[in-house]
Amino acid sequence: MSTDYGTDDPRSALKPKSSPKAASFPIRGCGYGRFFDQPAQVVEPDGARTWIIRGATAVVAITEVREGTVLARQDNPDEYMLLLDYDGAATCSAGPEDSIAAGPTSVTIVPPGPSSITFHKPGYAVRCFTSRAEDLAALAQNASAYGDGAPECAPLVDWPAPPGGFRLRSYDLLAYERVTFAHIIRSTNLMLSTPLRSSARRSPQAVSPHHHDDFEQVSIALEGSWVHHLRTPWTSNMTAWRADEHTVFASPSALIIPAGMIHTSQDVGPEDCWLIDLFSPPREDFSRQPGWVLNAADYPAPWEADA
Repeated sequence: MSTDYGTDDPRSALKPKSSPKAASFPIRGCGYGRFFDQPAQVVEPDGARTWIIRGATAVVAITEVREGTVLARQDNPDEYMLLLDYDGAATCSAGPEDSIAAGPTSVTIVPPGPSSITFHKPGYAVRCFTSRAEDLAALAQNASAYGDGAPECAPLVDWPAPPGGFRLRSYDLLAYERVTFAHIIRSTNLMLSTPLRSSARRSPQAVSPHHHDDFEQVSIALEGSWVHHLRTPWTSNMTAWRADEHTVFASPSALIIPAGMIHTSQDVGPEDCWLIDLFSPPREDFSRQPGWVLNAADYPAPWEADA
């Protein structure tokens, strides 16, 4: 991982990682989910629309839910996450006896197996899965882009199971003081990193271009407009060079940023902006920073479980 974080950015303390394996593969193109002007992949009986995009190891489904919308999974193979917007309210159920209320600006971790989510207010709901949810991965608008299995990315390996076993767990992001640049929640297989929405604009003198050696980043815009700045590093093969991109995204949208691609984002326009980053599996570098992961006590890291 190369970084160009400012000295006042907490991420400047992260140690670079070298991955010769990833460097031996060409950098793939981004996945562009401009859901605000694209047809949905799934339309529920009540008219709720779901847009789906995938990466090497993650799948994102953003649904414009209605009051009473129910989203169910019959037998999901592993955990998934639900993020509700600032007005969201839902009841999550997993099995006959596990039920929990999810409120505004919450992240709920749903255990493997059957589950259902009943929404009580209209708005946007983000569900984050791994690529093991093969039915959803196949529905993604960019499903064909990963027919090669993404050999440049590290494989999806689960982290230790939570003490006490799998069950519904919900976290109200507004209940936590921000200890770093974002609120970070992890499960055995996913990590969400989200600053809260803001009307303050990022300074052009304080952006953070960087890349990830062997994993992808999914940047999900739920509010506002964003410019994603993207650069494919040059190699000795000039035929693989690409022009820099400075791509404008409204909300809702999702961008799949490939391993090796230099990237940074700017919030633009007068409205509040809210951008969420998804990683699968959880990031070790973030997890090794004391206090960064808000629910670390519920989900031990591999080196903690082995201690």
